[in-house]
Amino acid sequence: MPDNAQRSYKVIGTRPIRHDGVDKVTGRAKYGADVMLTGLLAGAVLRSPHAHARIRSIDTSAAEALPGVRAVATARDLPDQGSRMVELGEGSVNMRHLSANVLAHDKVLYKGHAVAAVAADNIHIAQEALKLIRVDYEPLPPVMTVTEAMRAGAPLLNDDVVTQPAGNAEALAESKPSNVAKHFLFEKGNLDEGFARAKHVVEREFHLATVHQGYIEPHNATALWHADGKVSVWMSTQGSFTARQQTAELLRIPVSDVKVTPMEIGGGFGGKISVYLPPVAAILSRKTGRPVKIVMDRAAVFEATGPTPGGVIRVKLGADESGKLVAADAWLAYEAGAYPGSPVGAGCMCIFACYDIPNARVEGFDVCVNKPRTNAYRAPGSTQAAFAVETVVDEICQRLKLDPLEFRLKNASSEGTRRVDGPVFSRVGLVETLQAIGNSEHYKSPPGGPNRGRGMASGFWFNVGLKSSVTATIGCDGKVALVEGSPDIGGTRTSIAMQFAETLGIPVEDVHPAVADTDSVGYTDVTGGSRVTFSTGIAAVEAARDLERQLVSRAAELWNVPADQVCYTNGVMTAPGHKATFKELVAELHETGEPLVGRGTSGKANQAGAFATHLVDVEVDPETGKVQILRYTAAQDVGTAIHPSYVEGQIQGGVGQGIGWALNEEYWYDDRGSMRNATFLDYRLPTCYDLPMIEPILVEVPDPSHPYGVRGVGEVPICPPPAAIAIAIAQAAGVRMTELPMAPHKVMAAILAKSRPGNGQPH
Repeated sequence: MPDNAQRSYKVIGTRPIRHDGVDKVTGRAKYGADVMLTGLLAGAVLRSPHAHARIRSIDTSAAEALPGVRAVATARDLPDQGSRMVELGEGSVNMRHLSANVLAHDKVLYKGHAVAAVAADNIHIAQEALKLIRVDYEPLPPVMTVTEAMRAGAPLLNDDVVTQPAGNAEALAESKPSNVAKHFLFEKGNLDEGFARAKHVVEREFHLATVHQGYIEPHNATALWHADGKVSVWMSTQGSFTARQQTAELLRIPVSDVKVTPMEIGGGFGGKISVYLPPVAAILSRKTGRPVKIVMDRAAVFEATGPTPGGVIRVKLGADESGKLVAADAWLAYEAGAYPGSPVGAGCMCIFACYDIPNARVEGFDVCVNKPRTNAYRAPGSTQAAFAVETVVDEICQRLKLDPLEFRLKNASSEGTRRVDGPVFSRVGLVETLQAIGNSEHYKSPPGGPNRGRGMASGFWFNVGLKSSVTATIGCDGKVALVEGSPDIGGTRTSIAMQFAETLGIPVEDVHPAVADTDSVGYTDVTGGSRVTFSTGIAAVEAARDLERQLVSRAAELWNVPADQVCYTNGVMTAPGHKATFKELVAELHETGEPLVGRGTSGKANQAGAFATHLVDVEVDPETGKVQILRYTAAQDVGTAIHPSYVEGQIQGGVGQGIGWALNEEYWYDDRGSMRNATFLDYRLPTCYDLPMIEPILVEVPDPSHPYGVRGVGEVPICPPPAAIAIAIAQAAGVRMTELPMAPHKVMAAILAKSRPGNGQPH
């Protein structure tokens, strides 16, 4: 197992300048909206004004007759999908649903649902043409919450969705159409016996808002349908290969006929995995014979792309007199949006993962509502779960009069702990994050002052491995061109290059990383699941090892010595009577033999998961309910910090988003299902005035499944903030918040309600 305490690195753990940094700060980097091709047409999309309606007819004739309009597309132009289920890298998807989400078929299921699209000589003509398209709608009642959608007799969104039961395939055939798409159930031990042993039991219900990822760059796609039937796509995406497959499947053409070029990406956080625009742009291109570019406006991004789900969670925990958790029960219902696919399964996996509980049950429901189809958002499903369980944990600590840190140390998951959903942890670092918080200067300093409180919470994300490919070519000057397939959201070009350089013993500045299109590199899964530095890093290490083997073999030939007498260490090749640096050897080999090209892949290794523990101090204004974050410390098990600045930035970014989620961010819908805050002016993201300096503590417990002990770091930092802040509010104001976001008016209402006689319940 890697052990950083006993290993020293030359590259790993340093802070080199990011390879893509200069281009990005100077504006030279090319994003999706920057694509310009000869003959480019502008595309625009007509979107539904209704949250739920049947489409009786669509008349596009007036739009088609407008001068400057080159083509119009509707769902009639998409091939029939039947009810095919296709694996797309992060789970299987019903292609009929995916197609209907791209362009509505017989119904619209949320305000903003795409109905038709136009390609024109410029964007102004395209937008004028949209106004000429006549759609005859039959409005239907919208269903906006999981509670409404799960009621008997609720309006039905999809007549082809039946509840997929937990572990009972036979029941599926007997099911009737339902808004509940899937039921999850995980159990361990004996729940009834566990609660019978408990001396203290706390049960609470939590309500969660719909929240957007808040990336700056809107969705975009440029497509060119070539005369030979092949399709080229340039777009902002977290996964060029899954975008290729989705586009090919939706158009019913061979995957090899689609090439996706990932442009630089202006934020994603899970929201840029599903495709919305490429198939539409491709159809318009096929009709016109010219490339077509479509860029969403901000309202469309909010109303029509996947946010993280709202929902309801009920948590019941039981502890014995010593403070040991003996039983846990959770019920989770998450919004899937218009079509099945919420992250409730992941929420079920994460909700009790921080604790070693012998008796537990988790039940989850994937529920369709009249909102855009949900998508991943940084540890999808786990933040909601952590908010619920950590809040209840703190209430148990209060009842037992136990220190929250000591309670968590007593119950923390560690190597050998079995999660309720089955997996057993290998080497993990939750205990170490708790100890790091306990040893921090923040923990040892009292918050001080009236109306102030402190909260602590932990969180978990399981991380993934999946598949990656890397190729590396050594030039005659000893520099290396490193080609990978993982779109770079937060600096992974550099973290991959650093692992390659460390393995080969060369400076990272001599490695030139590039993210290639789908025709230029081997298959690579999405940039998501905190997998890239782990899995693409393994592929880079393998590519470096492949080159090292070739260098040893070629040096043996050049020096006329047996290969087993050649030693390569830290960029220096030696053999009896011979010695050469990497660059010296490469210069000779290029003169005497074939090019040096290394190849590396990964796909078998999987991560053990990552834990974090956060500490926050807040001040609550008793006259307005406004919560001010005073201080924030985040301890996280990062495995091995390849580029510490990158790791710290990921932690700080995740915490910042978690604070916004906790205090302000939510979709506001009216009773007709229309989002009323679909702009950054009205959708309240945190600013510099809302955030303190976030202090990261990097805890390095190497993951044994990676050659350098890497753990993904990008997702778990968003999990603890809402819970930690809720706990701090409870200490500061004496009210327990059970609804997100904890906006000033909600906190104020809870404070006022608390002052009424006989009211002591959480809010």
